[in-house]
Amino acid sequence: MKNTTNVLLLVIALALVAIAIEPLLKPRPAEAQVMADYPLYFEPGVFLLRAPDGTSQIYGKMAIDLRTGKIWGFPTYGQQPYPVDISTSKPITSRPVLLGRFAIEDTDR
Repeated sequence: MKNTTNVLLLVIALALVAIAIEPLLKPRPAEAQVMADYPLYFEPGVFLLRAPDGTSQIYGKMAIDLRTGKIWGFPTYGQQPYPVDISTSKPITSRPVLLGRFAIEDTDR
């Protein structure tokens, strides 16, 4: 009985040592900031967005993709900070319009 208890205690001790040593051998990287799936910067305020071909203008929010430098416009259909359609009581979805691009990669020169 005493030998069985000692063997079980030894197995438990070895398992605990294995659990404790794993983080020392393969530490996980610290993740202080996780990069967002869509790292966009939204410019404060609402702007009159002009289509790149010059055919239309509409009020909307401007966003910059921080990975690529692309500038997107999200129509709000008015000077409100979110899309509103007064003809319906349902919420609407604003689809992005590509307005241009900042050459962020040129800042390394």
